[in-house]
Amino acid sequence: MAKRTSRRTLPVFASERAEREYWETHDASPFVEWSEARRTVFPNLKASTETISLRLPTALLSDLKILANKQDVPYQSLLKVYLAERVARESNRGARPNRAVQPSSRSRRRTVRG
Repeated sequence: MAKRTSRRTLPVFASERAEREYWETHDASPFVEWSEARRTVFPNLKASTETISLRLPTALLSDLKILANKQDVPYQSLLKVYLAERVARESNRGARPNRAVQPSSRSRRRTVRG
C-alpha cells in the first residue's frame, strides 16, 4: 500500500504576484487530498455556442486560414476573435444607419483588374 502523506496547509501570500511566482516553481499536489474531492455535475448546462452555416468567398477563407496558421490557432477561433472585435468596435461608436461595408483591399484589387 502506498505511503500516505499528510496534506500541507496553503501558504499565505503578500500579493498576487508572490502567489504566482510561488506556484510557478512549486507542485500543488501536496496541498490536495483527492479522496475528499467530489464531482460537480451541471445537469442543466446549455451550450454557449450555436452552430451556423456561413458562406464565405474562397479567397477570404484561404486568407483567414493562412493568418490563423501563422498565429498557430484554428481558423474558426480566429474568425470568432475578429468578429467579436468588430462587433465591440461598432457597438462602442454606434452603428451609423445606411452605411455600406467597405470592401477589403483584396476585393478592390479584383474589381480594378476585372
